[in-house]
Formats: sequence, C-alpha cells, structure tokens
Amino acid sequence: MERPRAWRAAATTEPGRLRIIGALLALLVVAFGAVTAWQITERAAAADDVIRHSGPLSARAADIYRSLADADATAAGGFLAGGDDPEQDRERYTRDIRIASRNIAEAAASSQDSTQARARLERLNERLSVYTGLVERARANNRQGFPVGGAYLRRANEMMSDEILPDAKQLWTFETARLNADYEDAGRRPLAAWALGLAALAALVWAQRRSYRRTRRVLSPGMLAGTVATAAVLLWLVAGHSVARAHLEDSHTHGAQSLQVLNEARIQSLQARGNENLTLVARGAGDAYSAAYDEQLQGLAGTEADGRTGLLAQALHLADDERGRGSVTSAMKAAKAWWELRGEAREKEDAGDYLDAVAQTIGGTYADGSRPEQYTGFCFDRVDSELARAVGHEQREFEQAAAEGRGALDGLVPGAALLAVLGAAGAVLGIGRRLSEYR
Repeated sequence: MERPRAWRAAATTEPGRLRIIGALLALLVVAFGAVTAWQITERAAAADDVIRHSGPLSARAADIYRSLADADATAAGGFLAGGDDPEQDRERYTRDIRIASRNIAEAAASSQDSTQARARLERLNERLSVYTGLVERARANNRQGFPVGGAYLRRANEMMSDEILPDAKQLWTFETARLNADYEDAGRRPLAAWALGLAALAALVWAQRRSYRRTRRVLSPGMLAGTVATAAVLLWLVAGHSVARAHLEDSHTHGAQSLQVLNEARIQSLQARGNENLTLVARGAGDAYSAAYDEQLQGLAGTEADGRTGLLAQALHLADDERGRGSVTSAMKAAKAWWELRGEAREKEDAGDYLDAVAQTIGGTYADGSRPEQYTGFCFDRVDSELARAVGHEQREFEQAAAEGRGALDGLVPGAALLAVLGAAGAVLGIGRRLSEYR
C-alpha cells in the first residue's frame, strides 16, 4: 500500500505531473506512428493486389471469355464457306482455343485461394474439350457434304452459349468484384491514423502552452522537434494518401471501369457475329439466332446501331482522351455499317438468294459473278480491331495510374515510423529538460 500512496503523492507534484505528461506524449506519438504504418501497409498491399493480382486476373478472365466467343463465331463463319474451312479461319479458331486453354491454366494456378473461381475453371476446362470435339465432327461432316454437320455445329454453339460462356462470364464477374474490393481497400481513408495524429499534435501544442504559462519560456527545443516531426508525419500521411487515392480513382474510373465496358462490348460483338453466321447455317430455321443478333448488336451500339445508347456509348463516355474516344467512335461507325449490311443480307436470304446472303456475310462472289464491295464480316473485323485497340490503350492507362497511386505510398511506412520515434524522443527530451530544473 505504501508504493501506490507514494505514486499518488508524486503525481500531485509538478515533477510527477511532468513525468506523466511526458509518458503520455511519447505513447501518443508512438501509437500514431504505429497505426499509420499499419493502415498504410494495408492500403499499399491492396494497391499491390490491384496491380499484380486482381487486375491481371480480371484481364485474364475477360480474355478467356473473349477468346471463347471469338472461337465460336469463327467456327460458324468457317462452316459457311463450305467444304474445308478457309485457312485463316482455321488458324484464328486454333489460336483462340490455344489462348483460352493457356489462360484457363494460368488462372487456375493464380486462383488457389478461391474455391468459386477454381470450380468454374475446372468446368471450363472439361467442357472446352467436349466443345472442340463437336466442332471437329461438324467440320468432318461438312467436308463430306453431310447435313448432320450443321446439327453438330448448332450443338457446339448451344454448349458454348448455355454452358461455357456463362461460366466464363461468372469467372470474369467474380474476378472483377475482387478487383473492385481491392480498389475499395486501397482507397479507404486511414481515419484512425488521422485521428491519432491530430490528438498527438494537439497534446504536444497543449504541453508547450502549459510549459510557457508556467515558465514564460517560449520554446522548448525538444518539444518543438517532437511537434515538427508529428506534424510532418500527419501532413505526409494526408498528402500521400490523398494523391494515391486520386490516382487509384482515376485508374478505376478511366481504366478498370472502361476496360470492363470495352471487354463486354467486344464480347457482345463476337456473340452477335456468331449468331449472324448461325442464322445462315440454319438455312431458314434461324429466327432465334437472328433475333439474338438484333438484341446483341443493339445492346452494343443502340437502336438500329445509331450509337446513342448501348455499350459503345458508355465506353465513349468513360474515355478520357482523344485516342480512346477515336477508337470507340470508329467502332460505332463500323457497327452502324454492319447493321445496314446485315439488313441487305437478310433481304437476300428472305428472297431465296442464299449464296448471295452468304457472300454478303463472309465475302465471296454473288450468283451473277460480282463481288460485294463491303460485307458484314469486314465491318465486324473493324469493330473488333477498334475495340481491341481501345482495350490496349485503356489497359496502359489503368496500369500507369494504378502504379502512380501505389508509388505515392512509397516510403511512408518507414518514414512515419522513424519520424514518430524522433517525435516521441523529442517530447521526452523536452519534458526531461524541464524536470532537470527541479533537481
């Protein structure tokens, strides 16, 4: 009981009060540095995930989806040519399947912590082998002139549309959600660190004011150094995080979001192309494919592809420079021409001019020996190439802005820890100087 009484008695003296004030000041400043280091480490790790993990995984999932949709559209287009597929179509189909298979394997290796993603990737891998088998059967029968080849191709398309692409879309949606969550974590304000920093700064100012009122000494070098160090950490924290947050928001709005819309637009155009080709493969029984084409192309470019609504209009709104807007605008013009030429091909098919409708769709020769100056496949390729160019541009914008956001946090953790230690030491030394006057 004697020791607690002695402590209480000491606390009622000025030296005792100074010791308590010094301990509290040191604790506040060190706590401020520790919480700053902890919260910034968390946000830097989330920003690293955006750049190195969830960002690339989202892009890879989109590429899986796009490659699969392109393979399906290319298989249907090659089938329309009759006999052996054109060599360029075979090469494009093979390249798409190879890219999709490689990306599925790489995504599986990178998604070991995600049960949902792993399950979808396993299904994709299994069903892709079945799909390619159906396409090969369709080709083999088509080369021999057997009508059953069309049935195999339609079954392959059904599998792609109803089973494979939905799984690929869910994978892409899941990885995009993880990317958005990482963005949210990286951009969260370090409110606890800010509050502790303000509290530590206020306590240091109060302690110096108290010292001045009791001693009339304007400055205490140690306390002043502690105040400056604490203020420097707080200013660095606010400025560094604000700059990082601004760059990350820019990379999200004009990078990640723009990429999501552009990838979806590209996939929509690929599915529209596949349904356009299957309308002709079905030879008069393709109303469902034709209706799907109308829905998808208008979802891409608006009513009658006028460019006022749809995914391309969204992409144009999100593009933040002339280069990005130029590619989207070119894709809009090509989509409009595609819609108009598809109308001409539909009129030819309805009139019974099947070969002319095929020529209007994939190129070739009309029944009278003439060739179309433009055909829908040309316009589709233009849409796809312009969207690919826009995706590449936005991907670079995303990576640059995200890297700049992450870079704004560099050095803040060790710097905050060092300055906090110096601030605490300054506060203790300043109080110690006052204590020495009582000895």
